[in-house]
Amino acid sequence: MLSITLITGNKNKASEIESILGNDLSLALSIKAHNLDLPELQGEPEYIATEKCKYASSHIDGPVIIEDTSLCYNALGGLPGPYVKCFLDKTGLNGLYNLLIGYEDKSAYAQTIFAYTEGKGFPIHLFIGKLNGKIVRSRGNLGFGWDAIFQPNILDDDNNCNKPNILTFGQMTPDKKNSISHRYLALQKVKEYFTQL
Repeated sequence: MLSITLITGNKNKASEIESILGNDLSLALSIKAHNLDLPELQGEPEYIATEKCKYASSHIDGPVIIEDTSLCYNALGGLPGPYVKCFLDKTGLNGLYNLLIGYEDKSAYAQTIFAYTEGKGFPIHLFIGKLNGKIVRSRGNLGFGWDAIFQPNILDDDNNCNKPNILTFGQMTPDKKNSISHRYLALQKVKEYFTQL
């Protein structure tokens, strides 16, 4: 069984990842969470995820995986993007919603990137999950972070997210959210990678 260190200090993310991966017997993986203070980098999400994974692999022996999540407003060219945590901390949910108050286009997408490496000096593999939706006034108190203002589109049978939906992540049960989220989509690619090894 392959043991992988998941770099996160966010118990909610660790719990969602564990729930989505579930008891998939085809995955011979053991994932343990470890809190390592990763640098706050600037750049495109793929660059940030790659560099964070490199940093983690230089501090942890063996395979590591990191997760980096973005909330991207189309009217703002993808911002706040990977800086959404900082925006949320400074402005709160109302502030995140108000960033789009002068724009007709409220469309957005949530994106999770998992970056995995076998260890220091090994290649880094990226697994990207992207879910379209829109930004709405805060609704629901389930979930965490910015869940209450993101109203995702629903996935069709081919995992395309084009069908309208009326619930925010903050109004969805954890099971429902974990069956359609950007994190779910990225983890399907992680699963596929490890089942083919």
